[in-house]
Amino acid sequence: MAVRKFKPVTPGQRHKVAGNFEYVTKTTPEKSLLAPIKRSGGRNQQGKMTMRYIGGGHKKRYRLIDFYRNKDGITATVKSIEYDPNRTARIALVVYADGVKNYIVAPNGLEVGQKIMSGKDAVPEVGNTLFLSDIPLGTIVHNIELRPDGGAVLARSAGAYAQLTSRDGKYAILRLPSGETRMILITCRATIGTVSNSDHQLEKSGKAGRSRWLGRRPRVRGVVMNPVDHPMGGGEGRASGGHPRSRNGIPAKGYKTRDKKKASNKYIVERRKK
Repeated sequence: MAVRKFKPVTPGQRHKVAGNFEYVTKTTPEKSLLAPIKRSGGRNQQGKMTMRYIGGGHKKRYRLIDFYRNKDGITATVKSIEYDPNRTARIALVVYADGVKNYIVAPNGLEVGQKIMSGKDAVPEVGNTLFLSDIPLGTIVHNIELRPDGGAVLARSAGAYAQLTSRDGKYAILRLPSGETRMILITCRATIGTVSNSDHQLEKSGKAGRSRWLGRRPRVRGVVMNPVDHPMGGGEGRASGGHPRSRNGIPAKGYKTRDKKKASNKYIVERRKK
């Protein structure tokens, strides 16, 4: 995949770097796999703002993605690769042999017309979903479950992948995108390959308006606020604001917020890189 740069004919296009849609084969989504999304604008059910800097944005509809991949032993054919406004990765429309249609997160190298499968009978090829007990060691995987039949929660964004490094009893040991090494039950599923659209990290919006289209309002720095509004506010001129911290006073650099008594700590073999 590649990215597109633009001639600086306008200020907004001078630094703009956009994604390439050469692998997208269909522009209209499958109607039966759409659901409405209601925007909150950062307000709760009383109408009070609980999250700042959220609001506006282009109207979207949610694409129902199959993160379970539990139709075992049934072959599916890839019908199209599509853009999804709700995620950084591309999605693929697949049609199973029994006629059921589903969207899946498209891995790199998945092509229209390709056959994919999940379950014990599947071979470890790109797009196939297998149990961690059946995947060869050293394989690159994505869409990983944390709990059996719980649906994929790990390595789902553009270009993300994890590596199956070893197995120990009923656990598989994976190196996750963050650098963390973690134990996951071998009865959990994962999909072979890397998530598509790996060049997403190279994109640059070029102008503030593109952030507004995504529903992001302008974010105000703490150091330019008054002391009543932020711990780093106040001072004469361009004061730096003291120790970096959040609006609530939580330190921003190096302060660990993870609970020391968290139950899942015992599954972490090696913490993520600093």
